[in-house]
Amino acid sequence: MTKRNKIIYWITTGFLAFGMTAGGVQQLLQTGGYVDIVSRLGYPIYMLSILGAWKILGVVAILVPKFPLVKEWAYAGFFFAMSGAAASHMTMGQPFSEALPSLILLTMTVLSWYFRPDSRKLMAVKPKNS
Repeated sequence: MTKRNKIIYWITTGFLAFGMTAGGVQQLLQTGGYVDIVSRLGYPIYMLSILGAWKILGVVAILVPKFPLVKEWAYAGFFFAMSGAAASHMTMGQPFSEALPSLILLTMTVLSWYFRPDSRKLMAVKPKNS
């Protein structure tokens, strides 16, 4: 892994971890305007607790060493949560600015996943030669 790629990985992963942790805690505590946002989108309030808990667990999974399969699931969860949030805002006819935070975190998810070091990747098992 080049030094440039390592820097990109840690910057995007740091931003992703900060954003997901901040959002997850606010959702878990139902603060920061999330109750209003979720209500306007037509989702039940209890979804905040579920999403908040999973975001925090996903950050832990991405930051701790090892466990590459769990990291893949965490990245997939972040991708689905953020693309779903952006789609929800756009489907409800809200201004683009409402979808922008989720689109930024979606971008950070993809970049962090793409630039992750080999030690954090799920490697394919090579078949033994017969």
